[in-house]
Amino acid sequence: ITHYYIETSDDKAPVTDTNIPSHLEQMLDILVQEEHERESGETGPCMEYLLHHKILETLYTLGKADCPPGMKQQVLAFYTKLLGRIRQPLLPHINVYKPVQKLIRLCGEVLTAPTENEEIQFLCIVCAKLKQDPYLVNFFLEVCLQAGTYLIPYLNYTSKEDDLSTSLDELNVTSSPEASAIRLNQDYNLVNSLLNLTKSPDGRVAVKACEGLMLLVSLPEPAAAKCLTQSTCLCELLTDRLTTLYNALPLSVDPLDIESVEAVNWGLDSYSHKEDASAFPGKRALISFLSWFDYCDQLIKEAQKTTAVAMARSVRERFFVGVMEPQLMQTSEIGILTSTALLHRIVRQVTSDVLLQEMVGFILGGHREPETLTDINRHPLRHRLIEHCDHISDEISIMTLRMFEHLLQKPNEHILYNLVLRNLEERNYTEYKPSCQEDKDVVENGQIAGAVDLEEDPLFADLSPDNTLSNQEWLSVSPPISPEHPKNDGKTEVHKIVNSFLCLVPEEAKSSYHVEGTGYDTYLRDAHRQFRDYCAICLRWEWPGSPKSLEKCNLEASFFEGHFLKILFDRMGRILDQPYDVNLQVTSVLSKLSLFPHPHIHEYLLDPYVNLASGCRSLFSVIVRVVGDLMVRIQRIPDFTPKLLLVRKRLLGLEPEGPIIDHMTLLEGVIVLEEFCKELAAIAFVKYHASSTP
Repeated sequence: ITHYYIETSDDKAPVTDTNIPSHLEQMLDILVQEEHERESGETGPCMEYLLHHKILETLYTLGKADCPPGMKQQVLAFYTKLLGRIRQPLLPHINVYKPVQKLIRLCGEVLTAPTENEEIQFLCIVCAKLKQDPYLVNFFLEVCLQAGTYLIPYLNYTSKEDDLSTSLDELNVTSSPEASAIRLNQDYNLVNSLLNLTKSPDGRVAVKACEGLMLLVSLPEPAAAKCLTQSTCLCELLTDRLTTLYNALPLSVDPLDIESVEAVNWGLDSYSHKEDASAFPGKRALISFLSWFDYCDQLIKEAQKTTAVAMARSVRERFFVGVMEPQLMQTSEIGILTSTALLHRIVRQVTSDVLLQEMVGFILGGHREPETLTDINRHPLRHRLIEHCDHISDEISIMTLRMFEHLLQKPNEHILYNLVLRNLEERNYTEYKPSCQEDKDVVENGQIAGAVDLEEDPLFADLSPDNTLSNQEWLSVSPPISPEHPKNDGKTEVHKIVNSFLCLVPEEAKSSYHVEGTGYDTYLRDAHRQFRDYCAICLRWEWPGSPKSLEKCNLEASFFEGHFLKILFDRMGRILDQPYDVNLQVTSVLSKLSLFPHPHIHEYLLDPYVNLASGCRSLFSVIVRVVGDLMVRIQRIPDFTPKLLLVRKRLLGLEPEGPIIDHMTLLEGVIVLEEFCKELAAIAFVKYHASSTP
């Protein structure tokens, strides 16, 4: 090879016309064979020669000059094969890592360079070597001392020079404002070159660069993690690209399209519009955005802890707050709908705990003390999103409720605590009545108080608005069975609770038993499966097994169910007057909430016998009020039950759509109400059995 440079005069001929490539290949073969014939760990004479005579340094110089044309490609390939095929560790050797470091700096300098493929192969083999031996990464953190624009050549940061970098650090920390132009700067060129190559128009190169970064962020070396987040543009690259791709989306994308676009995997962002039967305007842009979000999510999931936290914070500040929040807070309905649908999609998609934590903080804020009506606006985005659950636009209400429904299923303790539990902590929705002997007798004799047929119940006897009993009086018709009462017969108890829900809807308003397959068992199976899933999510949160004892609760504090439950209860109270799809979504969120295995949630949402404090409402009392209203309205509608049955059959597709039925919204509301009560009964039953079987 040296002879070629001595003898040749024509250095314009491409390298492929010379014998250099075959000689490089021979050199590799000789080195590989030499290693093969020796004991492991022993360096042969040829390798000694390569290291001692700085051959890699020479090759680097020739590659940098790209002389003859195409030489850079050859040199990159030689380095790649050498590092890949030689088993003994070469990188710790100064005459290897120095030239490797310089070669790294030549990569990604120019986009779509003819050497892009070789560059990415080379960078990836270096990353793979670092993954095998993470400590080596310290050789690739180059220390520069910057004073204004004057750059002192980097000092290699190795363990021997630790004292040097420490003294530089001190210089950095103690500097006065005037001297702050001088600061320690570490260059992590391996990261910078990969970052440049992630921008390559060649999808395969960009994906390989992303894979290289994935390896580097996961290295456990603290110095590298610090350098990644403080001295490279990694965080900026992630968030800037998220922003660019988000801003490239059309102003309005059909929420159904956002929801139904197939699961996105960052490495497979190869979408062809021509082959797609289900294409829609903006699909390409949407897939690109979701793919990059998936990449950020996976990167944060793989990353070393401090790197992960820094990247997730950056996504929160620069993307969630900087870009998404103004979109979610706008007043244009189309804009709200599209941005909420996108938020819903990424809530569903996020898998990294650290990124989820930042997303939850962004949506809900960090507050954990009980809410009061006056401070529900403390975290403006949370307030706005909860208000959107009761928006004048049904589409926005449904989409926001769906977002919350998926948020609640994420494995993060703060979500449920912030939305619901912090307001139930003191159980101040209950009124404390010390138990008396009479109550105990009732339970022991097995007389199930309140198991009267609901037709005979005072509430249902003569329903004119003037003489309906208040929820309070109605609930006190049956003696409360609360955890303060001895439970002699849990079966009786669960039987009563299940019956309370099943008997809520009066007979003439029930239609399910006329139709096959709409019984209670389907709900039992679903509740059983979902409850198991929810228990798995909540295992790590160490919730108590039983409610906080009333003696320790501050029952005097005034009770507010919190903004989220307030809106859900308000909507539940209007179930007879709002569209079917809205009702399905409201009841779906409430049933998900009631599945959580926390004793206070169970008591507040699923115990009809809880002794409500004055002015408080529970899920049961809200439904009782709706049923009271329904009884009055049934009287005014002729042929109520046959109409109800017809509507149910149409909803199930058992009857063709026919002439419009009057009171349609009411009839559909009654059907949702009946189904919801069956679902709550099933959940109460399943939760009881889970707690009673060891």
